[in-house]
Amino acid sequence: DAGGDFNLTEKKLKEHNATLKYILNTHGHMDHIAGNFEIETKLKDAYIIEPKVLGDNRGWFFEAYNKKSFEELGIFIDFVQDNHSYNAQAGVLRGLHCQTEPHAQTKLVRCLRGAIEDYIVDIREGSPTYKQWISVVLSGENKRQLLVPRGFLHGFVALEDDTEVLYKVDALFSKECDRSIKFNDPELNVNWHCDLPGFPILSEKDIKAPLFKDKDFKFRY
Repeated sequence: DAGGDFNLTEKKLKEHNATLKYILNTHGHMDHIAGNFEIETKLKDAYIIEPKVLGDNRGWFFEAYNKKSFEELGIFIDFVQDNHSYNAQAGVLRGLHCQTEPHAQTKLVRCLRGAIEDYIVDIREGSPTYKQWISVVLSGENKRQLLVPRGFLHGFVALEDDTEVLYKVDALFSKECDRSIKFNDPELNVNWHCDLPGFPILSEKDIKAPLFKDKDFKFRY
């Protein structure tokens, strides 16, 4: 199919020809300082951010966001809003969503508690990965984040009860620019990999979302 999942194991990373770059905030031994890995996905401009987690007998610490470190990774984004989502039941599906120009959003998504399978679809006309998709498991345990560029649809499925998701965006919410596409659109053919009881648990907005072919907006690469 045109899309594909992105299972974060060493084997799968190699299969997807992922590149891994480690950037340190300062010089020194990697066990004693913070930093981030940037993992390139098969979708153009979409990245997985894996933090350097420091732990001891007290617990753990990591930098979820550091503007300087992100710029060293080549990510120059000014985030202006944080959104926090609580999902009471496993099987809750939110998506597929985006915000159109002139208020299109880049998102940096992470899961604070529980786990989600996060999905993104490149819908930028002219992109080498146009209408392709990936999915990535984000959890409170793995602490990974997904950078979702402007011009992508985004959605996720809660894999556990009481799952919380936090995401940063670089443009404020605009009701006029808020858009949804039906999660099971046949043209995009996203495989949601979910057989949880009751799946999908949807909002009225997402139930009524239009098909991709009927959308009233476009993104250019």
